[in-house]
Amino acid sequence: MTQTEKLIYTARTHTAGGRQDGTSRSSDGRLDVTLSPPGDIGIGTNPEQLFAAGWSACFEGAMERVARKRKIDLPRKSAIDAEIDLIFDGGAYSLRARLNISLPGLDRDVARDIVDEAHQTCPYSKAVRGNIDVTIALI
Repeated sequence: MTQTEKLIYTARTHTAGGRQDGTSRSSDGRLDVTLSPPGDIGIGTNPEQLFAAGWSACFEGAMERVARKRKIDLPRKSAIDAEIDLIFDGGAYSLRARLNISLPGLDRDVARDIVDEAHQTCPYSKAVRGNIDVTIALI
């Protein structure tokens, strides 16, 4: 850690069994999920759904920080529909993502600026930048 870094939080989970009838639990007990493969009729969720939920929540937080800095109130009904594709191509798996963002009532140019800056600052966006195809749409 550098002198300017400040650790905010560390998430800790334990996963056993992977996608096929696995489980993931957080160290604080607040997350306790059963896992099943994507598209399976099993009762669990899958890593792609968890990633979509985490990224969209983080992105919304980044938009809130950008808006607050600009002294703009985000609409109460703002929302993000995240889509994470699991792709198999050439013998390897990869991901592709779409974030469809709704900021009803905001001027479209203002909304676009907020979304663009949030995409530059959101930790999830930073983590995937250059690694997967990402489409950010203002709907």
